[in-house]
Amino acid sequence: MSGVAKKVTDVAFKASKTIDWEGMAKLLVTDEARKEFANLRRAFDDVNSQLQTKFSQEPEPVDWEYYRKGIGSRLVDMYKEAYDSIEIPKYVDKVTPEYKPKFEQLMVELKEAEQQSLKESERLEKEIVEVQEMKKKISTMTADEYFEKHPELRKKFDDEIRNDYWGY
Repeated sequence: MSGVAKKVTDVAFKASKTIDWEGMAKLLVTDEARKEFANLRRAFDDVNSQLQTKFSQEPEPVDWEYYRKGIGSRLVDMYKEAYDSIEIPKYVDKVTPEYKPKFEQLMVELKEAEQQSLKESERLEKEIVEVQEMKKKISTMTADEYFEKHPELRKKFDDEIRNDYWGY
């Protein structure tokens, strides 16, 4: 196996071990997103499997002596010379440098979105607790008690009364 192919295979194998597939799957909320994520994981596993098998195998060496005995030295030497002169082009990775910064930027955005989501979840949890408390107390609560929790509504109602606006 060429050095580049081995390197690509090793990088892909390490990447598959460092990806937290389960953690990412927990962040998905819609069925469509889960379906697309499953397709992505399956495609990644397929490519990684191919890299581990097809491209990591060394070609079997040619037994030139065997052919010399059966065919003759002159013809075999000609084929050996042609075989040895074959240059297999080295793989030059032009894709990774182009997409790695984009991927890293997406990861930064993902972390930011995750933090915003956690903050919003905390805010919503607090609001749910407040609404549940309000639900328990609503039948015995006075307007003054309600306005203590919501002074902006008191100001709004006072302004409407002061301006003689009764909603119709």
